[in-house]
Amino acid sequence: LKYDPSTGSGQAYFPYVIETSVGVDRSLFAFLCDAYQEVKGGRTKTTKATKEVEVLLNLDKSLAPIKVAVLPLVKNKPKLVKKAKEVYQMLKPCFMTQYDEVGSIGRRYRRQDEIGTIAAITCDFQTLEDNTVTLRDRDTMKQKRVKIKNLGASFG
Repeated sequence: LKYDPSTGSGQAYFPYVIETSVGVDRSLFAFLCDAYQEVKGGRTKTTKATKEVEVLLNLDKSLAPIKVAVLPLVKNKPKLVKKAKEVYQMLKPCFMTQYDEVGSIGRRYRRQDEIGTIAAITCDFQTLEDNTVTLRDRDTMKQKRVKIKNLGASFG
């Protein structure tokens, strides 16, 4: 067996790029392809949503890059924003956490679903009264009230 590395121009070259057949990039792409879903009409089935396609990145919870998002209900109430940022700072050392206050709460939920965030925490007006938040699960879209001090146990 003889290997001729000539390029046709009379110059020889030695190939130095090795492409493996199995690697992290292929596995990651397979996970993303498997997790990507488009739900026609959205998962909520509201009148407005029936005209849209909802994108959902349903990654396994252990693979999700962002575990939790903290969302104030509205951004024009300083007390709500302050409380939401406190919750964010509390969770940030323990979980990959994202803070988002741009757009309506529904659009923020959708944005988090699109990037595969496991849970969304909403700080609302009741939060200021009793120190509880709304915890929304990405897969079931179910919401429940949880005391802020018990948040780590809720999804950790």
